Amino acid sequence: MDRIRIARPGPGRPRTRPQRVVADKGYSARKIRAYLRRRGIACTIPERIDQINGRLRRGESRCRLDRTAYRRRNVVERCFSQLKQNRALATRYDKRAVHFQAMVTLACLRLWLP
Repeated sequence: MDRIRIARPGPGRPRTRPQRVVADKGYSARKIRAYLRRRGIACTIPERIDQINGRLRRGESRCRLDRTAYRRRNVVERCFSQLKQNRALATRYDKRAVHFQAMVTLACLRLWLP
């Protein structure tokens, strides 16, 4: 997460702190949530059932989930799914990052051009 860079539309160095992180239940860990909280980043991560039960056992309330932000995550997941239809991307044939990036670009062009 330290390597996150968000390009600015104009001049200036890239931002290193996004406004919000949206992830699935696999990223619902205390360390990740604490890290995001320390950096002042809002997170939309649903809790796993064992975390919910632990909170209820301790008498705490459940975390609120921004459902509209979480639904928008579906667009990104569908894009990844369509990109994975390309065999070279799904199995990561390319050894070098430059070649892999070129393959991602070609796969995106194949998706968006008629």
